[in-house]
Amino acid sequence: QLELVESGGGSVQPGGSLRLSCTASGFNVDTYIFGWFRQAPGKEREGVYCFMDSAGSPIYDESVWRRFTIARDKAKNTVYLQMNNLKPGDTAVYYCAATSQSENNCLPREFESWGQGTQVTVSS
Repeated sequence: QLELVESGGGSVQPGGSLRLSCTASGFNVDTYIFGWFRQAPGKEREGVYCFMDSAGSPIYDESVWRRFTIARDKAKNTVYLQMNNLKPGDTAVYYCAATSQSENNCLPREFESWGQGTQVTVSS
């Protein structure tokens, strides 16, 4: 059974940093492509940062450019989202997801396996 478990969320002040982790079980991270999404209250779920293909090509939302990065540790079967210079607008529940598609555009409908989400709050 495929399972994704996120961790690392929390509350930080503007300008702070957090690193989210997504550990996969039941499958190897090499066989799926991963992405990070977020959903703020009253808004639709949106793609934040994804691996677009098996080569690890990144695709991300412009709002996180030069602030967020995605990384994969195959030995730990874990995917990370490093978030720097956080802003109040980044406040949301963040989700890790996996897709068996060979390519994606970091859209929620393209991903079939989801974690439970972790809350990120940025406030002074």
